[in-house]
Amino acid sequence: MPVALSILDLAPIAPGRSARESLAASVELARAAERSGYRRVWYAEHHNMPTIASSATSVVIGHVAEHTDTIRLGAGGIMLPNHSPLVIAEQFGTLETLFPGRIDLGLGRAPGTDRQTMRAIRRDATSADTFPQDVLELQGYLSGRSRVPGVQSVPVPEGEVPLYLLGSSLFGAQLAAKLGLPYAFASHFAPDALFEAVAAYREEFQPSEQLERPYVIAGVNVFAAEDRDEAEAQRVIAFRNRARAFIARGDKREYTDAEIDAFLASAGGHQLSAMAKYTATGGPEDVRAYLEEFAAAVRADELITAHYAEAVPDRIRSVELTAKAMAHK
Repeated sequence: MPVALSILDLAPIAPGRSARESLAASVELARAAERSGYRRVWYAEHHNMPTIASSATSVVIGHVAEHTDTIRLGAGGIMLPNHSPLVIAEQFGTLETLFPGRIDLGLGRAPGTDRQTMRAIRRDATSADTFPQDVLELQGYLSGRSRVPGVQSVPVPEGEVPLYLLGSSLFGAQLAAKLGLPYAFASHFAPDALFEAVAAYREEFQPSEQLERPYVIAGVNVFAAEDRDEAEAQRVIAFRNRARAFIARGDKREYTDAEIDAFLASAGGHQLSAMAKYTATGGPEDVRAYLEEFAAAVRADELITAHYAEAVPDRIRSVELTAKAMAHK
């Protein structure tokens, strides 16, 4: 059975561009994904990051849903310890009510930001400790079977809002297995524990009302272009932008390409580059070969692809070429 293809859209704000332009690009990307047969597009919750426009994740999902017709849309993910389960149930119950049969809810327990911003969103250091209980509380609200006496989220969706657990460690894998939920591993930026976590998830999985057997989604970066040289050029620019954002946090100084390349050649730069270990780069055949080999090695049921080309037309073309390549063996 062919592996399913999906997209993680980080709604990147490219240098010299605005958040409004970024969100307009997200609409175009989702439309391209819909035309190309992708299963879903997810958006991630990040805070205090000038290069990412998806902080109000549920608002972005609703906006994109209004401008698409059939593709599933969701959070990949909502960082649940930043919120009360009731508020997230209200948001996603509303989304499912407005766009029935199209809404997913992926959940993570990381803060998605730095310590100072954690304080600004009123999250404390112990917020993640109740993550398993918070997932169950949220699940109860969305199913109309609240675990909190006298409290119900409104609207309760008529259809299902499927939950997915996101992670990059054994904790998330084991919790997803225990609760019988699909598991999405963040291998597009945190690759180290991928195989160990997926093995633990499959071994310990317990069937649930939502899911009969394990379901694994693995993240992978993609730069697909008409030829290998073009894709490699896009990768270099995107990784420079990523490094520039990483080292320039709170620093208004403009770093040159030469300075960024020097950083990437350093020990710290190698560590940053290692986060993108799983990256498919090249023409359609190169990308297809890489993704098929990666999916087989992980035994992934679905790949969630992150397309990072700086220029929006290049990003959309990467989405289209990847889908076409994976559809034709």
